[in-house]
Amino acid sequence: MHPSFAPPEPRPPTVSLSGWFDSPLGQYLLQREFAFFDAEVVDAFGFHALQFGLPDLDFLRLNRMSHRATIGCEPGSVVRADFCEVPIATASVDLVVLPHTLEFSQNPHQVLREVQRILVPEGHIVISGFNPWSLWGAARWLPKDAQLPPWCGQFISLPRIKDWLALLGFELAAGRMGAYVPPCRGETWLHRLRFLELAGDRWWPFAGGVYFLHAIKRIPGARLITPKWRMSVARKKALAVVPQNVSHVRDISCHSRRPSDGEPEL
Repeated sequence: MHPSFAPPEPRPPTVSLSGWFDSPLGQYLLQREFAFFDAEVVDAFGFHALQFGLPDLDFLRLNRMSHRATIGCEPGSVVRADFCEVPIATASVDLVVLPHTLEFSQNPHQVLREVQRILVPEGHIVISGFNPWSLWGAARWLPKDAQLPPWCGQFISLPRIKDWLALLGFELAAGRMGAYVPPCRGETWLHRLRFLELAGDRWWPFAGGVYFLHAIKRIPGARLITPKWRMSVARKKALAVVPQNVSHVRDISCHSRRPSDGEPEL
């Protein structure tokens, strides 16, 4: 056959990060992702919550805010926009979750700047990311998986993320590592190596495949103003001062004093 008429080589199927979570390894990680996000967002109160990316997975499912939405360029996002230029008003969002958003962004630091801009004072941000200093990070160098998610992402180390958050005025509220089982493809090996998950937090906490962070936006010089009804209750509980008859006490003290030697008795 003439080379010009040769059939094109088959291309590998396009797999998104959402599609990868349907695999056995993705389901194993997704259980730990939901466990952390659910515990952190359930007590975050306010009016508006945003999820950056992965619209097929609801990481805000246990949050009780009235307005919850996903933002991104993927189909299914409520707000179609770039993470680096979010069309959201400044200081208008109470909670933002970033499930592996920074690894697949061309400018992750700018994404954090946008999150800091749209968050209200004392607003919350919850982040998950792949740990490059783990077996999951080493899997990126396998030539077979280098072009497939999640290994094609730019894994960012945990110290760097902490430095970025500190520079933007965030204070860490919670954090942990997870996914200590090596990134095995088969479900059988994932089940056999489950004992590593139980021992990971104790023996090698730095080697988790994924890290989770919960931070709060702090404003220097700001203080919380409590309602006035709390002050009124405090006044009611305070003890009242009982007035005393000073003249009566002075008379008693005068009559109770014993005369000294040579002093005439009254």
